[in-house]
Amino acid sequence: MKGTLALFDVAGYVALLLWGTQMVTRGVLRGYGSALRRWLGRYLGHRASAFAFGLGITALLQSSTATGLMASSFAANGFLGLAPGLAVMLGANVGTTLIVQVMSFDIAAFAPILVLIGVVVYRRSDDVRYANLGRVAIGLGLMLLSLHLLVQSLAPMENATALRAVLHSLAGEPVLAMLVAALLTWACHSSVAIVLLIASLASAGTIDAPGALALVLGANVGGALPPLFDADTPVARRLPLGNLIVRLSGCLVCLPFLSPLAAALQGLGGDPARVAVNFHTAFNLALALVFLVPIDGFARLLVRLLPEPPRPDDPGVPQYLDEAALDSPGVALSNAARETMRMADMVERMLKDLVGVFGKDDRARATAISRMDGALDDLGEAIRAYLADLGGDALNEEDGERSQEILAFVLNLEHIGDIAANNLMEFAAKKAERGQDFSAEDIQDLAHLHAQVMQSLPLALAVFLRHDLRAAQKLAALKGVLWRLENEASDRHLRELRERRSGTHGGDVYLRILRDLKRVHSHLAAIAYPQLERAGLLQERLIGREPDQPLAR
Repeated sequence: MKGTLALFDVAGYVALLLWGTQMVTRGVLRGYGSALRRWLGRYLGHRASAFAFGLGITALLQSSTATGLMASSFAANGFLGLAPGLAVMLGANVGTTLIVQVMSFDIAAFAPILVLIGVVVYRRSDDVRYANLGRVAIGLGLMLLSLHLLVQSLAPMENATALRAVLHSLAGEPVLAMLVAALLTWACHSSVAIVLLIASLASAGTIDAPGALALVLGANVGGALPPLFDADTPVARRLPLGNLIVRLSGCLVCLPFLSPLAAALQGLGGDPARVAVNFHTAFNLALALVFLVPIDGFARLLVRLLPEPPRPDDPGVPQYLDEAALDSPGVALSNAARETMRMADMVERMLKDLVGVFGKDDRARATAISRMDGALDDLGEAIRAYLADLGGDALNEEDGERSQEILAFVLNLEHIGDIAANNLMEFAAKKAERGQDFSAEDIQDLAHLHAQVMQSLPLALAVFLRHDLRAAQKLAALKGVLWRLENEASDRHLRELRERRSGTHGGDVYLRILRDLKRVHSHLAAIAYPQLERAGLLQERLIGREPDQPLAR
């Protein structure tokens, strides 16, 4: 009965260790995910900087698995090249060993202090970033506490006959020992926890040094499995598969030489636990040195092994909304933004085809516009559901604002699609049914107004992607230009109708087309106003408008 209770104790302390690791990971991602995303895009063009980033971010997240999931999602969505991504993973593997090195020392006395500081900061801070920093401190304290309790609970098991028999049998079968450790690490999603557990077993004398090294190799293999199993496309599998190949290669080289390696590390001094920890560090450092130089060629090999599949025929099917990235708000928001850009591309094609519909009564283009509106609605619905799954609790203030920006832009793009496919196509149909035709001046004014609308779209995308203040100012200024063009075109058209006193030029249809083109621009310009408001320029613009000019919104 005592043995059973001891096993429950060990399982509980391992679970507490994993929970602490998860708290650290989520605290860093929720509090500083946006900053990490910006650093990822800015500094990872070179393999050395990518390696350093992987090492540093793993030290912050306390988990190479979390780093692997984040890097895999970025690589799958095109925000991170495959070669830099592999360098990130090499750095993450080394970063994990540094965590193990620190945790292997007796620093449990800091656990209550970290938990106390974390609770005070978490409960007292109104700033989301500081609250998440408190969450990180609590997680670190729980990790230290769980490791201390784990060592204490394993100490009485040193003389357990059954456990010794099992572990000694594994020591005689290094391949089986590696597979068992790999399976356990995959189940726990934490190589740090398993390597520290192995070190504790070695320290208690329940396993010899070669057996500990075999288990460490298995922990390295198991740590590479979660990102691979979570990937759902061939492109997403490239990076985790590359990391797994790197670690398996190291295991195949080391397996025949476990006894000599254990003897060499023991000759350098240290107890069995220190031998296991040092081997873990040396193993990953050696892999980084071997694979970092030929990493570009390795990336090309992975691309050949896992080619990109053909795109789905249905444009309304999402391509970048990776469900596995929902645990990393920065990655998930990047996925949603990239899918939103696909919506913007559809809207651009719809708006371009309007000229052919009105100028040449092109029925094929009109049908294509109507069909594309359905795909646009499907894609918008998928993005909204994805952002809803991400949830408000998982976002810091900056990420929450970004989520609202994406949601607002998606809704505006859907409204533009509805205007193009429903209102404007209906007017085109009426024009064709009545046999009406626009005059040359009508067509010229319509083309001019349409050109201004098409000019607004890239400005809106610049604001959406880069928060470009100058683009926001230009976009807002175009509203007055379109208002003036619409008034001038309307006045000229009405004068022409009165002079000719003829209904053959479709006055009501033409005026409604002008109005709806201006509405399209209003939906695009809506993204500029939050940016102008944050910069303190919105009020100045309203005060400085012309007396007869309407408000911007």
